[in-house]
Formats: sequence, C-alpha cells, structure tokens
Amino acid sequence: MVLWYHLIISAYGFWLPNDPRGSWSDFVGAWELLKFGGPTKVNEKRSYAHDPHDRERRRAAKDSLKYPPVRFDANQRRVISQGLERAMTEGAYDAYACCVGHDHAHFVIGRHQRTIERISGHLKSKGSMSLRSAGCHPMVDYATGDIIPSPWSDGSWSVFINDDKQARAAIDYVRRHPLKEGLPEQSWSFLKVLQD
Repeated sequence: MVLWYHLIISAYGFWLPNDPRGSWSDFVGAWELLKFGGPTKVNEKRSYAHDPHDRERRRAAKDSLKYPPVRFDANQRRVISQGLERAMTEGAYDAYACCVGHDHAHFVIGRHQRTIERISGHLKSKGSMSLRSAGCHPMVDYATGDIIPSPWSDGSWSVFINDDKQARAAIDYVRRHPLKEGLPEQSWSFLKVLQD
C-alpha cells in the first residue's frame, strides 16, 4: 500500500521525452523534438541523471524547443516557494521534505485523497501564479495576450513509497539535494516530521 510519494516536478525543458539517458515518457508530442528520436521509455524507478549519454544530442534537442529551457534564479525559487506553501495549506497535504532547484523540485508527500497527479498540478499552478503575481515569470516574454506558457513541463514523476525506511531515505535525499545543485539548504514552515 502506498503511504508516501517522492514527487518530482520539472521546469520546462529540463528532461525531454527522448532524453538519451531514458525517460518515463512513451510519446514525443513535438515535431521539433521527434527528429532527435522517439521516446526513450524506461521502466526502472531510479535516477538516470548521471548515466553516460550523448550530451550533444541532448543539447541539440533542447535547442530545438519552442521556448528556451527554464532555469529558476534565486528570486524565482523564493517566489515559487510561496506558491508551494499556499498549495500545501489549501490542499492540507502532509509534506515531509521539499526543495526547489534550478530546474526542478522534489517533495516527499503523504498519501492523500487526491491523486499525486492532482497534487502535482496544484503545486505547479500555485507556483506559476506566484511567479506571475510577483512579476518574475520566466516565460512572460513568450505570452500571447494574457496567456503565459507554463514554466513547468507536462506531467510529473513520482515514486511510490510503502515503508518507513524508504520514506526516510527519500526525505534525506530531498533535504540534501540543494547542496548537489550548489544551493543553500532550504527550510520550509509547512513540513511535518515523520513519526517513528
């Protein structure tokens, strides 16, 4: 039985559906990307980030995107965190770890009556709304009228966690993740402590 989720939401252009390291996608929906190959579907729920791969092919595919890949600066990460806090409060989600990086965010969230996909959408929506309200939305230059493209990729990735040891390992991973990106540790007022 699923008790927690390790949820990852990605910024636009972070991990493409045909990334040479593999992806969790089974469809490439953009013609400009398809010329770099079809989906690179993998089935293992592990990190592929450091696997050897054709870096030039990955860069070329990113260069062909409709918009440049999004990278959040320090102010944007701070503003996103305000939106995430709003979503956590509105949804009454039990979050045990959270971090916002340059181009993706990690969470460890307890099981909820909402699906993890709906929770992911809620988090992305509130993060986007905060960026827009603060006047620092990274996609504002590509707006059509009042419509600003999302700074987030479609969908999300989640690992189902069903035992305490896995949950604690995921929490530790998320807490340490900012340091891997050269960012300071992050603290969040909405986090709960996993009880023994």
